[in-house]
Amino acid sequence: MRTVLSRRNVSVTASAVAVVAAVLVPQVSDTSKQTAPTAATTVATSTAKHDDFVVVGHRGASGYRPEHTLAAYELAARMGADFIEPDLVTTKDRVLVARHEPEIGGTTDVAAHPEFAARKKTKVLDGTPLTGWFTEDFTLQELKTLRAKERIPALRQQNTVFDGKYQVPTLQEVIDLTKRLSRELDRPIGIYPETKHPTYFQQQGLALEPTLVSTLNRNGLNRPNAKVFVQSFEVANLKALDKQLRVPLVQLTSSSGAPYDFVVSGDKRTYADVVSAKGLQEVATYADGVGPAKDQVIPLDSTGKLGTPTPLVRDAHRAGLVVHPYTFRVENTFLPVNLRSSAVPDDSGNLFAEIAAFRKAGIDGLFSDNADIALAAEAESK
Repeated sequence: MRTVLSRRNVSVTASAVAVVAAVLVPQVSDTSKQTAPTAATTVATSTAKHDDFVVVGHRGASGYRPEHTLAAYELAARMGADFIEPDLVTTKDRVLVARHEPEIGGTTDVAAHPEFAARKKTKVLDGTPLTGWFTEDFTLQELKTLRAKERIPALRQQNTVFDGKYQVPTLQEVIDLTKRLSRELDRPIGIYPETKHPTYFQQQGLALEPTLVSTLNRNGLNRPNAKVFVQSFEVANLKALDKQLRVPLVQLTSSSGAPYDFVVSGDKRTYADVVSAKGLQEVATYADGVGPAKDQVIPLDSTGKLGTPTPLVRDAHRAGLVVHPYTFRVENTFLPVNLRSSAVPDDSGNLFAEIAAFRKAGIDGLFSDNADIALAAEAESK
């Protein structure tokens, strides 16, 4: 069991930031190869400081580059993000790579590779049939022949100019990138990895967790005060990781449904139960934070506007947990109706106002596709 991290004294590492005035273009990599009143301490990282509020580059700077690419991660860091978030799935040869889902038809050019046409199949992912190409059917060498593409081109057409430019990165490549950027930017860049669909991979004999633990160990990142959070939408794997990791764990939740490991085991509890006052007290026995969907913190009212905050932040803080909700995006389609700039879904709306409302509700950090705006909003709040 970890003994170095008190549930009521989570070390949330704050970094020094300067809001970037212009979007910097990172080099293309083509190698083969907060806080609750009782829940955080500030770590000085450079001569300049910001508060303990945590900004996570959601899948990198995915508002500006195809998600889960080294380019997206680098841009998020250069914009000032404290952490970058690789979602982790595995290859056939047990290498952790960064993709939002094991199915890669929507985020790579695999469909254009005739040599892989026969690998298209239908699988059941967390109880739902899904047709496409899956990372666990490829070796890393094969996966490296693919190139990333924009996942939502209808909303982010400007990102499609980068289609075909970047490989699918491994977790090790992401860690190596953060080490290089930490030196270049003179501040630590953290990682906030998520284990994706752990039960699904466990059922295939390709559990993610042993490789994650060994990778963190190998890189000296399984230690107190390492700039790492590990997150999951499931519960059992976090409880198991609590016995092996010395970094903070975060229980992700959703506004609907239940942890899939609960479903498989017959546990009738839902995510609503997890974020209840009682549920959060249980979360605090194995994790250090909670990562709720935005509407679990501030739901929309019947007209689609931001409503009244729920007790989630208060109850989480009472349990000693930090609260890092997801996902803050600038496009109108992702914003409450009163914060939209027009009826055009991909126009930019008032993300500043949305972030301000959530900060007022007491959150300790957030995940954003637009790290530059999140950092500018933080500076504006002072």
